[in-house]
Amino acid sequence: MDFFRSQDIARRNTVRLVVLFALALISLVAITNLLIMFGLGAFAETIDVPMFQQVDWHLYAYVSVAVVAIVGFGCVYKIISLSGGGARVAEMMQGRLIIQGGNDVHEQRILNVVEEMAIASGTPVPPVYLIEEEGINAFAAGYSPADAVIGITRGAIQSLTRDELQGVIAHEFSHILHGDMRLNIRLIGILHGIMVLGIMGYYLLRSTHLSRRSKNSGNIAIVGIGLMILGFAGTFFGNLIKSAVSRQREFLADASAVQYTRNPDGIADALKRIGGSKVGSVLENPGAAEISHALFGNGVRFSINSLFATHPPLEKRISAIQPNWDGSFDIKEKVEQPETSKKDTAAKLTPQGAMSALTALAMTDALMSQAGNPQEANLQRAQELLAAIPRVLLEAAHNPFSARALIYFLLLDDDAAMARHQLDAMRGSADPAVYEALVKMFEEHLEVSQDLRLPLVNLALPTLRQLSAEQYTLFRKNLEVLVSSDGRTSLWEWVLQRVVLHQLDAVFQPSNRFHHQAHHSLRQLAPQCAIVLGFVVRAGGQDGLSDEEVFAKAMTELGLPETPMPDKAAFSIESINKALEALQGLRPLKKPAFLKACAVAIAADGVAHAIELELFRAIAATLDCPLPPIPLPIEAK
Repeated sequence: MDFFRSQDIARRNTVRLVVLFALALISLVAITNLLIMFGLGAFAETIDVPMFQQVDWHLYAYVSVAVVAIVGFGCVYKIISLSGGGARVAEMMQGRLIIQGGNDVHEQRILNVVEEMAIASGTPVPPVYLIEEEGINAFAAGYSPADAVIGITRGAIQSLTRDELQGVIAHEFSHILHGDMRLNIRLIGILHGIMVLGIMGYYLLRSTHLSRRSKNSGNIAIVGIGLMILGFAGTFFGNLIKSAVSRQREFLADASAVQYTRNPDGIADALKRIGGSKVGSVLENPGAAEISHALFGNGVRFSINSLFATHPPLEKRISAIQPNWDGSFDIKEKVEQPETSKKDTAAKLTPQGAMSALTALAMTDALMSQAGNPQEANLQRAQELLAAIPRVLLEAAHNPFSARALIYFLLLDDDAAMARHQLDAMRGSADPAVYEALVKMFEEHLEVSQDLRLPLVNLALPTLRQLSAEQYTLFRKNLEVLVSSDGRTSLWEWVLQRVVLHQLDAVFQPSNRFHHQAHHSLRQLAPQCAIVLGFVVRAGGQDGLSDEEVFAKAMTELGLPETPMPDKAAFSIESINKALEALQGLRPLKKPAFLKACAVAIAADGVAHAIELELFRAIAATLDCPLPPIPLPIEAK
């Protein structure tokens, strides 16, 4: 599946969602006015207005404004309540965060599967929330990969084999990578607004039961019934919108899961488990109806009819994956290997060596083809990387204190004297326990190979998301202290700081995510393109070519007018970061062109060093275009 085109389709579906919402709102206004018109006619003798002989347009205008205001307030309220990202959706479903190091083998297995898929796709490892339900189901929620979470039921982790879990998680990662999550979370907010009138009617009817002796209880009951009718209409329009937006995306996510894992039996058998289970995928949680469109399987017991169902029938989904399926939900059980602890395999595999030379075109094609599009080889590579990480570092990534120390440790200079200077700078600013863990890592002379650095950062991110706001503020400040303590910023320091802050700011400063919703062309952001491309050119250094030649080649790749390379003063850390933040607003189909220009700038001399690939991945991550780890060396085709 084309990652960038999928992002564009998700953006278009957002426009489609707005149009459907507007039509639903107009219909609700019309139905409300019809009910009031009926009420005026039915009680004409009481209120002394001849039935349908006098139309008070002012009244209907007021009613229309009131309906729009109530629906709008309901939407805004729900969207604000979910501004914390995927974690808020998981909490709404009463999910419990699964912590590494527990004694439940099923919980540890799902954490391992999620980590492998995240490393394979190049995304931050999303926290996993357990929903205590017997039904087999899962969901991905969030506005971007940075604040995404995975929710999964107890029934899923206990009933599914590892291959089946891998298929389900690959399906959910498709939603993370292709922009479906943002659409789904917006849909929750919009549907809440549409249905808020029915919710009001429900509570009004309840209040009449509590105050039956009141003189106005009859009138309140009538109003409540009217609002309940509107609520049924809202449910109808809500299901219509869900089915219009969600059903085809489920087929695409199933296909992506097969593509990621190269194992159609995994996700097909998971769907068969649902079909053969008494409980199926149904959830008892009252919040299931609100997020039914985001679930792996149908989460509600009843829908109006199959036309408005949020998910295609299981039979169609399985047949699309296995065209020769015989229609039976029986599964031939396979002998499953016991889950291997990462602690036991940490020293068995070693990272690969340095990048060999390759042509610019081959490297560009190799990198761009993998954007948001992990393959079976990437999954195998992720498993190798996880197995190669030393046990002490893997455990550190999963501990709230040690995770901070690990990130600090990755920023320590190779020169021992400079590293001690950095440690002295941290002595008074870091938490004592964090500082102690950092000093211990330094004194044990732990070494991290280049191809393990970014995977370690991604493994630590879900742990760092558990920090309090005060702890994160201090952590952010300490990153700046470490980077600036030696008076210069190395390329790796910028890469690490960029990746960590981009991902965590989305969680701890969620208001910033709405600053980059506009979709601009490359021409509109030409100055920002020039700054970032100039930075890439200067950072990498090209043997036998001048910076100006490489810069011109990269700008030509973008099809932008000839522009002189910005002078050295333009490449401050602040200006580079601001330029990248602006480029987050590029139209989805324009992002691959910009990333290709970056790749051309990196490999203009036919050589791509590991640090240059880390730089490329950091830029891609900032643009929410995750890249899988690149197997080294990559051979030119």
